[in-house]
Amino acid sequence: MPIIQSVERALRILDLFDEHATELKITDISIKMGMHKSTLHSLLKTLQVQGYIDQNPENGKYRLGMKLVERGNLVVNSIDIRQKARSFLLDLSIKTGQTTHLGILDGKEGVYIDKVEGKMAVISYSRIGRRLPVHSTAIGKVLLSFMPAGEIQALLENYQYTRQTPNSITDEARLLAELNEVRARGYALDNQENEQGVKCVSVPIWNVERRVIAAISISTLVARTSEAEFSQYITLLTQAGRELSQQLGY
Repeated sequence: MPIIQSVERALRILDLFDEHATELKITDISIKMGMHKSTLHSLLKTLQVQGYIDQNPENGKYRLGMKLVERGNLVVNSIDIRQKARSFLLDLSIKTGQTTHLGILDGKEGVYIDKVEGKMAVISYSRIGRRLPVHSTAIGKVLLSFMPAGEIQALLENYQYTRQTPNSITDEARLLAELNEVRARGYALDNQENEQGVKCVSVPIWNVERRVIAAISISTLVARTSEAEFSQYITLLTQAGRELSQQLGY
């Protein structure tokens, strides 16, 4: 399989930085990479625009950007949270007979990182690794709701409100109003907004830094679940979310 040279070079630039070389001049990078400054400048500019490289305004030296911290935390948190959440997903599925999910935010989408299939509600459309639109899923709404306002606005810039079902939210005003409701009640709903016949509820998982790092959900088949049963599921899920967050130091 061929290697894309520009991508390889960009990754090699990132690897130049370590605890001994936290900042580097473009001359230093040029020597280490064996590249002309003109070519190198284009690569550095691209990495800088994307947030993977930063430039110290005081001395002009380059350093690693905060995007790497975000990506690194995403990996670490996703591994840790999956291990800790597994018993909660299993317990909820056993108690309710419904399908449970664990999801995290990645870019402008959510993604399932774990799933327990319910005996009473086999949700065939979902799978580990499937990406989730934030506007039409309970997990997506939860992950979006508890972000700082500025981050919400940045994520929703040029966002595509795809109509998954007739119930899907299709504009920013409606979504923002929905997010206010989610924050007020502490959980999000997907009332057949992403998949016809499927109703979901999701709650946030908080970490020690008081940030939402994941969400867990219960997915039900509308035809097989009464409103009373669904209300009980919300109570069980809310308690599980609270306990899991406490285990993570919240």
